[in-house]
This record gives sequence, structure tokens and C-alpha cells, in this order.
Amino acid sequence: MITHRLSRWQSLVALSLVLAGLPALSVRAVNPIVPEGAKLEKLFEGIVLTEGVAVAPSGMVYFSDITFSHQAKDEKGVIHAGHIWKFNPQTGKTSIFRSPSGMSNGIKFDAHGNMIICEGADFGGQRVIRTDMKTGMSYIIAGMFEGRPFNSPNDVTIDNKGRLYFSDPRYLGHEAIEQPVMGVYRIDPDGSIHRIITDAGKPNGVCVSPDQKTLYVVSNENGATALERLGSNDPDNPATVATPLKKGHMALMAYDLQADGSATFRKTLVDYYPEDGPDGLICDKDGNLYVAVRAANRPGIVVYSPDGKELAYIETEIPTNVGFGRGSERHTLYITAGKSLYRIKLNAEGYQLPAAK
Repeated sequence: MITHRLSRWQSLVALSLVLAGLPALSVRAVNPIVPEGAKLEKLFEGIVLTEGVAVAPSGMVYFSDITFSHQAKDEKGVIHAGHIWKFNPQTGKTSIFRSPSGMSNGIKFDAHGNMIICEGADFGGQRVIRTDMKTGMSYIIAGMFEGRPFNSPNDVTIDNKGRLYFSDPRYLGHEAIEQPVMGVYRIDPDGSIHRIITDAGKPNGVCVSPDQKTLYVVSNENGATALERLGSNDPDNPATVATPLKKGHMALMAYDLQADGSATFRKTLVDYYPEDGPDGLICDKDGNLYVAVRAANRPGIVVYSPDGKELAYIETEIPTNVGFGRGSERHTLYITAGKSLYRIKLNAEGYQLPAAK
């Protein structure tokens, strides 16, 4: 299902047509975000959970495959070590870019074309790294805070000053949790690390607006830090019974982003409770948000205006993240959902960080 909202002006036109005895269906949205007839195309199926899709300046599409240690085992019981895949839009081929991945999750590209990767827990790096795409060398840019490991870096976004913002929740993993809060951190160009948000519940997706004035943060407080140890309602294994969980803050929030990189809560744009909150999100050039909404009653990519008004909806299986293409593919939206990679052509153009001069 793909839908879009009419503007207030279009709604008034529709009403006037009805009052005039004319069919309201003759009114069509002007340049809707999702073109009529647009279809979701499945490109690839991975192993457990695809995440963090991002498109490099080269046009190559990179995404994580988070291989949960309790699920991703071969016939001998050996655990997969996490993978980063590369999809080539020109050939339609997908290949391994990096394995092991450090249990990579969110991926972005900075103004110099370097790959920024959040590595999570569950045998992962619990850090943020930068990979030079020209040499292949990687560097740890956030390995600890106050001398202790991060919980599980999840998603990352970058502002025009080269500052990185990343979320640090914990959804699974056997490692000790040593940070006192699940927060959002900033990495400055000088390498210093700052915890800037502590009131976002269980932060997941993060995104800086194109005008650099807002830091959008998603909370998905699912009530657990190690899902793999709580069982599951698996129809193929009736012996497993999921432990009941109390959900917390499930919301899309806007924070005022100051010139010094600090952030102050402004408002909750969308409250999803009691359904699950979203996962990753990005912006288009107009500042609209493309949010991977995980609500079981309506999963998919929901497009919102900067003030939280729904503009369009693309139905998918339970999604994790989104990323726009570049160049001739700048109207293509890539989606990670379940264990697969998808794409769909839109009328909107994705926002990309300006290249360094």
C-alpha cells in the first residue's frame, strides 16, 4: 500500500467539487512524493537483519547484515560474524564488502566520502569507526566514554561542520552495560566526545535536518536489553515462549540543535505508544522525514513534514532504515526491512551532506 496526503488547499478544492456536484476523485495531489504506480522492488535477501543502508559518493549502496548470535549459525553451529554488503545499482549484483563487520548497524558517509560505521554489541566492536574508502584503512573515532565501553552504537548522522552524532542504546548482546544512560553523543572534528542527550528514552535513529537547526531522535524503548535471552513466540518452535515486556517511550522527537553542537528537547512530533516506535530515518532536500516505522499494525516508511504531519506511507515488512541514492539515482529510496534490501522510485530528492571543498 502506498498513500499520500492532500494539502489543506487540495482538500478545500475537493470539498468545493463535491458541493458543486462534481466527483472529488478528479482532484489529484500535485507532484506527490510517491508517484502513482510506484512499486517496491526487492533487491537482495540476507541472513538475519539488514540495517543502516547508505549510498556512497560513488553510487554504491552499502548496508549491514546484523547476524544475531542466537540465530545466525551454520549447519555446524558456527556463528556468523556480521557482514557489510555492497549493492551495485548498475549491475544489480550484491557482494560482501566487509566481514566480520564488528556487528555494524548504522552507516553514513561524511563530506570526504569516508564511511562512518556504528558497531554494536553481541560480539561486536561497541564503537564508532571511520573507513577511508580510498585506502580501505579504518580508524576508531569513538571507542569509549569516560573510560568505559559504549552500550551498542546504533545510528549516526553528520552536520555541515563535520560533527558526528550517534545513538547508544542496547537491544541485544551479552556484554556488560557500563554506561549509566542510553544517550546520544557528539564527536567533534578534534576527536573529543560529548554526551549531549540523556532524555530521549532509548534512542535509536538520529538525523540532522538540512537547515542544521534540528536533530531528530527516535526512541524505541522496547523494555529489554537482551532480546535473545528472553525467548520468542516462534511458530516453528512452540517450546519457546516470549517473556512479557513493558514498553516505554515510543516516539519521534525534535531537538533544537545549537551552533555549538548542543541539543535541547523541543517537542515530540509523533507518539507511537502502545505500538513500537520507529528505527532509522533520513531527510529529503525539502526537510521532510522518511521514517522506518516498526508499528506492527502499520509497518512501513512514513514520510512526515518537519512538524510531524504525515505526507505519505509506503507499506513494507518491518523496516529498519532508509537511504537515498545519489546522482541519477537521487530519487531512489533504498530500504532495509526484515533481512532484505528494497528500493522504490520517488519524486522527492534525497538530502546529502555537501562534499568537502
